[in-house]
Parts: sequence; structure tokens; C-alpha cells
Amino acid sequence: MGFMNKDSLRNRRNGFETMDGKNADSPKKMSPLRIFGIVAAVIVVLILAANSTYEIKEQEQAVLITLGRAQAVTSPGLHFKIPFIQKVRKVNTTIQGFSIGYDMDTNETISDESLMITSDFNFIDVDFYVEYRYSDPVKALYASSSPLDILRNISQSCIRTVIGSYPVDDVLTTGKNEIQATIRDMILSRLEDQDIGIQLVNITIQDSQPPTTEVMEAFKAVETAKQGKETALNNANKYRNEQIPSAEAKADAIVKEAEAQKTERVNEATAQVARFNAMYEEYIKNPAVTRQRMFFEAMEDVLPDLKVIIESPDGDMQTIYPLESFTGSQTTETDNGTSRENNNSAADSSAEE
Repeated sequence: MGFMNKDSLRNRRNGFETMDGKNADSPKKMSPLRIFGIVAAVIVVLILAANSTYEIKEQEQAVLITLGRAQAVTSPGLHFKIPFIQKVRKVNTTIQGFSIGYDMDTNETISDESLMITSDFNFIDVDFYVEYRYSDPVKALYASSSPLDILRNISQSCIRTVIGSYPVDDVLTTGKNEIQATIRDMILSRLEDQDIGIQLVNITIQDSQPPTTEVMEAFKAVETAKQGKETALNNANKYRNEQIPSAEAKADAIVKEAEAQKTERVNEATAQVARFNAMYEEYIKNPAVTRQRMFFEAMEDVLPDLKVIIESPDGDMQTIYPLESFTGSQTTETDNGTSRENNNSAADSSAEE
């Protein structure tokens, strides 16, 4: 029996048919168990190949976790890892944002977040938008359970602290930039103390308004009054700037005219003094004649129609001094030394020396 088995094996190796009529070199059929093993091996290889690589995009950073130890991977591109031993978690490093005081999807006000009180005890609704980015992916994933919630709570706390230190007029109008800068510095300081791998980029006031319609109208009226005040001040300053140069020019003209009059009066007085001094010098030389001449000149001024007749000491009228320039009449001298008017209408007067 054993001999026949050996012959059959030899015949099959040599290509002869066996006694049962089958070809000795016909292939054997693969068993299902072997096929399943091959398929399983291929699947395992594919799984291992798929889990051995990962890709980091330009705006991403990754955290490679090896048996619980985290390591940051910041360079973009294709990277390798050990399957089932190393794990990868990705973090988006682009600038992102969230709103405080309103819903970004519906734009509806959230009163619990927006309603605040100012330093002058006025209520006001203020909406903010916070921009942030993840600066350290390892700390962002493992330093806290929810760094975004921490940032939101810190932002709300700083906002209420700063808003509570400013009057309502500053929050509504002129103080927004200063308020934003103060809030931003305060949030940055607290985030530095927390060190949770998240960075504040910017925080801006989206809107600020009174909480009710009545209060809003009152604030609008106040704002209108302030604008009217500013307009009135600007108009007053404009009028002042226009009038001051004109007034200064008029004042300069008055001063110059006064100085001219002063100079004229001084010169006139100086001339009169010089004339008086000259007359005095002549008066000293011959007081009687000068005194008589001055008397005649004074009489010319006081009585322009006066006829002056000069009589000699012995009573004879030798000379007549008519004032023709004042009376407009002409005189002729008579033979005995008297003068007669041609129109015979003037009255005569005499004066003795």
C-alpha cells in the first residue's frame, strides 16, 4: 500500500496519470482560510499606510501625541507618524471671532450680555466683537478644557469693569476709541496671566445705545443740543475772528489819527510859543508901540467895522488909520488931515493914545 502511494506520487511528479485517471500535475485549490488571511493582511497594510501620514495646511498647526506626550508641529505639509501609537490633533490658527451682546446669526440683542451701567448710573446697551487666534496649539488643547469660554468670560468681565468707569456720554459718542483700547489692554494682561495658548487680536464696539426708546430719544435730544452748542460756538468763533481784525484796524487808525493830532497840536503850540517869544522880545525893545499895535490888532478882531483915527497929542488929527479890509469901503484923505468915506455910511470912532 505504501509502495503504491510512492508510485502514485512519482507518477504525478513525472506528469503521468494515476490509476484513477487524474493528471498528476493539476494545481491544488487554495483553501478559504488562506484567502481570508491574505485579504486581512492587505487590509492591515492599507490601514497602517493610511494612519502613518497626516497633512498640515497653511493656516493650521498640529499637536503630535506620543503615548500621552504632546509636541507641536507647526510646519505645513505632509508628515509621518507611528500608527496606533502616535495621534494628531489639529488647531486652526487663522483669526476668528465671536460677538458679545448680540447674536451674529440673527443680529438680535442678548440683554444679559449687552446691558451695562455707567459711572453716572445710566443703563446702556453695548455690543462688542472679539477677534482672537490660537498662538500655542499645545496649551490651547491641554492648558484648559475650553480656552474660548475663558476668553469670553475674561472679555465680559473687562468690558463691564471699563464701561462702569466711564460716563454714558463717553460710551455713546467721543470715548469709544479710548474705551476699546483700555479693554484690550486689560484682556491682554489677564490672558498673559492665564497662559492658555489663545491670543486677543482686537476688540471693537459694534454699537452702543440706550436700552429703551424713551431714553434713546432723550439721548438723541441731548446729542442734538450738543451739536447745536458746537455750531453756535463755531459761529461765535468765526464772528470773533472776523471782527477782531476789523476792530484792531479801526483802533490802529484812531491811534494814528490821535498821534497826528497830537503832533499837530504840539507843533502849533510850539509855533505859538515861538511867536509869543518873538513878540515879547519886540515888546521889551519898545513896550509902548508894541502895546498900542497889539491893541489895534485886538480891536480889529473884536470890532471889524471900527474906524480908527489917530490924533496927535495937541488935538490935531494928523493921521487916519482906516480898516478897509474889514469894512470893504474906501477912504480919501482931506486937506486938513481927515479921511472921508465915499459911501458916507460908516460911523466914526476915535481913540486916544
